[in-house]
Amino acid sequence: MAKFALEDLKARLAEKQHKLTPQRQTILKIFLEHPDRHLSAEEVHRLLRAEKSEIGLATVYRSLELMSELGILQRLEFGEGKSRYEINTADETTHHHHHLICTQCESISEFADDLLDNLEKDIMEKNGFAVSDHQVIFFGVCKKCREKAASAQ
Repeated sequence: MAKFALEDLKARLAEKQHKLTPQRQTILKIFLEHPDRHLSAEEVHRLLRAEKSEIGLATVYRSLELMSELGILQRLEFGEGKSRYEINTADETTHHHHHLICTQCESISEFADDLLDNLEKDIMEKNGFAVSDHQVIFFGVCKKCREKAASAQ
């Protein structure tokens, strides 16, 4: 995963005629400080409050929506009734990574193998449909939870 600095994100905003306001900068900093997490608006707000920030939840929602629309953040839907976000480090010509969600501890991990290239080619050949992106989510039990359950027996 590529590393991004605040200046890279500021440039992305400027390209789309948006400013890096102090609130947006603080919110982006949260994502830079937690690169391996998939944060919901509520979690971002909780982290901001822990840092004594005065940024309100409505501002967090608006900022996340804008940054998602601009391609700075990637919005993810994991079937839990809320959106989660991460910094969009993907090259626009390639697919994003995929996610593994533990149904016991609710941990979210990533894997980058793109095993669907042949399927996408098949879809194009059979249906004339050009896939621009896809999202794969696997639900199951992580190694840590399986080991914990095995040691409890």
